[in-house]
Amino acid sequence: MSEEKTTYMPGAHLDIAKMPGHWLLARMGKRVLRPGGLELTRKMLDALAIDSADHVVEFAPGLGVTARLTLARQPASYTAIERDEAAAASVRSFLTDARYRCLVGNAEETGLEDASATVVYGEAMLTMHTPGQKARIVREAYRILQPGGRYGIHELGLTPDDLSEATKDAILRDLSAAIHVGARPLTSSEWRAVLEAEGFQVRAEFTAPMHLLEPKRMIQDEGLGRALRIFFNILRTPAARQRVLAMRRVFRTYQDHLMAISLVAVKPEAI
Repeated sequence: MSEEKTTYMPGAHLDIAKMPGHWLLARMGKRVLRPGGLELTRKMLDALAIDSADHVVEFAPGLGVTARLTLARQPASYTAIERDEAAAASVRSFLTDARYRCLVGNAEETGLEDASATVVYGEAMLTMHTPGQKARIVREAYRILQPGGRYGIHELGLTPDDLSEATKDAILRDLSAAIHVGARPLTSSEWRAVLEAEGFQVRAEFTAPMHLLEPKRMIQDEGLGRALRIFFNILRTPAARQRVLAMRRVFRTYQDHLMAISLVAVKPEAI
């Protein structure tokens, strides 16, 4: 992927010691902030099979890495819903087609018309919400999709399905403390249940190791040159180095129980 200059940086006004982990990594130069990296994102997009006839809605595009991949497929329309104004401005900076837009709003209540989309997807955002918020976001995706429309998610997962509640609690506590965001990942069956409870039928599932901060994944996602710059930025910024090492320590401590997961589901055709 070609390197793009980012003019707007979400969380730029926040102290490094307190800002959410994903915006800290963005400040250090990281662009791919999804738990399964570009490989899992591409699998999700391939399963969604976006083409020139599709009307696509993306929840929480962040810095717009996946948005660029989607736009390369030249959908009939593209609408992003982003609650952070700086992130929205970053996405708008490369939307040059009148059919493509980024709105500041909430994925729980987008304001979009019923059955106005054929594809909806969101990445690394449901994990950060409570069970009630998760349900409302998935319900909103269902509402704005046409019958037969496809919905994709790419989130942080827990494994195995029978993971004990005590271990889950420990992971959620340590993860939230490290990334400074209330993280609530689910097991594969729990993620499926969230989608199915709102009427979706899951058609595909993909998983990947949670290697967001491992050197090999960093190079795969960012390219060698950018990865080296990210490492250099972290090393020369003591507060960031402390935060990143703490995040990686948690990821490694629970590496046997953390994963990235993508599900692709459909809204059933009207009977």
